[in-house]
Amino acid sequence: MQLLLTLRAEGTLAVSLLEQAGGTLNVNLLQPLNERFVAAKEHIEQILRQLPQSLDAAQAQKAASTFIDFGKGDDGIFALRRGELQQMASAQLALAGSRVLASQLGDEIAGLVAAAQSASNAAASEAARAITNGAIFMLIITVVSIVGALVVMFYYVVPWIIRPLESITKAMTDLAQGDTSVDIPGRTRSDELGRMAQALGVFRDTAIEVQKSNLMEISEARRRLSVAIESISEAFSLYDNEDRLVACNSKYRTLIFPNVADESLVGMTFETLIRRAAEHGDIEDAQGRLEEWVRERLVRHRNPSSAFLQRRRDGRWVIVSERKTDDGGTVAVYSDVTELKQREEELSLKTNALEQLSSQLAKYLSPQVYESIFTGRSKVTVASRRKKLTIFFSDLEGFTETTERLESEDLTQLLNHYLTEMSKIALQFGGTIDKYIGDAILMFFGDPETKGVKADAVACVRMAIAMRKRMRELDSVWRASGIEKPPRCRTGINTGFCTVGNFGSEDRLDYTIIGSGVNLASRLEQLAPPGEILISYETYALVKDEVCCEERGRINVKGIAHPVATYQVIDLYDSLGKSRDLIHEDHGTFKLDIDLEAMSAGERNHAATVLQRALDRLSIATTADPSTTE
Repeated sequence: MQLLLTLRAEGTLAVSLLEQAGGTLNVNLLQPLNERFVAAKEHIEQILRQLPQSLDAAQAQKAASTFIDFGKGDDGIFALRRGELQQMASAQLALAGSRVLASQLGDEIAGLVAAAQSASNAAASEAARAITNGAIFMLIITVVSIVGALVVMFYYVVPWIIRPLESITKAMTDLAQGDTSVDIPGRTRSDELGRMAQALGVFRDTAIEVQKSNLMEISEARRRLSVAIESISEAFSLYDNEDRLVACNSKYRTLIFPNVADESLVGMTFETLIRRAAEHGDIEDAQGRLEEWVRERLVRHRNPSSAFLQRRRDGRWVIVSERKTDDGGTVAVYSDVTELKQREEELSLKTNALEQLSSQLAKYLSPQVYESIFTGRSKVTVASRRKKLTIFFSDLEGFTETTERLESEDLTQLLNHYLTEMSKIALQFGGTIDKYIGDAILMFFGDPETKGVKADAVACVRMAIAMRKRMRELDSVWRASGIEKPPRCRTGINTGFCTVGNFGSEDRLDYTIIGSGVNLASRLEQLAPPGEILISYETYALVKDEVCCEERGRINVKGIAHPVATYQVIDLYDSLGKSRDLIHEDHGTFKLDIDLEAMSAGERNHAATVLQRALDRLSIATTADPSTTE
């Protein structure tokens, strides 16, 4: 589209240069115009070569070659106009020579008159000297001389010299003003005036032939230009500097002003045309705001910038591209893009439908998996890979008992409420939710996005702590809603290598994880105390700098040869604050320094846990050896 728009603009420039060449009177301006035309021609040919092979550009090439031929070769506008101006210059030189000859003829006549006057003066002198010989004889000679001079003047000088000179001068003036129909008098005379008249006649006949030739060439050029404009597939119009329509093609009449008669377009102002079209209801944008739309359209027309879209009454869409010419006129091209607009609307509807479908599908997939699929980072194929992940397992302790006490509607509401709250927290920390298995949740960190094994493990434990906190808040909410014994959540977390990817058939896939690491996380969840979090040593080693944990012994897991050390998550060190150092063990001696009123809820929970541990150990030691009671 960019190439086509550039091609249209260059074609418009070439046509404008041809018009300027046809109307210029200065031969020195033809060369710059010709050079600009050649540059535009080469740019057009370059763009035509760059058009894609799939685009049928034959019509564009034909139209381009048509008006390019106007400026090429010896029969182009530039060459013809240069010859015309040179002939006009030669005629002006001949006219100037004729004027010089007329001036010389006047000087000769003045010389003759001066000679006659000198002879007359001499005769008068002789007559004066003869007065003494007889006054009557002198008077007769004087009268005869005067009468003879008058006869020569009226019967020779005036009709044969002065009047022909005046006629020739008038004819020369009329020719200089462009009137080639003037008659040249005295062409049959054999004297100097006759030769002057004959030269002037030759000049007139040459000017007539040149004028006829120019008119024929201009008519042919206009015909070719009209054919070229008519061959343009888009609607084309040209307005002069007074904003009156100079030329347009039939597409412009039928597409832009279908209700205006053809013969009434040329010569009308742009404002009149658009107002009539708007009044006829041809322009959808002008409905109900005629004057405001006319003002806006005139501003765009007189100060054209970028192309804009216009909606027509019959459902058509038109792109309007306007450009100012060098003489202040305006060239406009109107492209019918109705089909393209309809496809765009269809595409928009399909896109909206696809977005609705994808938003519905997103509820069945983890956000990370959904994003990786729809952004193209992951291929929906049967494939898997080994990767170190942190696996999270949780379920509700006492859920079976709760199920027996609640109706199915209340149970469904409780389960959905629980899963929704846990999912919000999981998404907040970046966990990939694998699946819901009744009241159990399986999720993992490290795929399809990872921040590193340690960062993923810390994020998983932080998420579990946040879930535990939220479950304590939901406990009171569920009790208030009538559930006597709300279920409590048990959580198991393990870090290890798993096989992650798409499992299933070519028709149906499930993005999940498998491996001994998953089994260990499930086993840890089963052994976790209600409401607590149990993690493996691999996870503990990654989070121990940020999370306070208590060792809970070793367990044997099927598929793992060695016993697995387990740890119970107390809280984040950032949440424990002062209580982190208030209770500690030193060589079997527990030191305690507690101010319960100054401690937060998390600190009090930690203090209670450590104190219970101390009491348990004290009870074991007392039973084994009563001497250790102190």
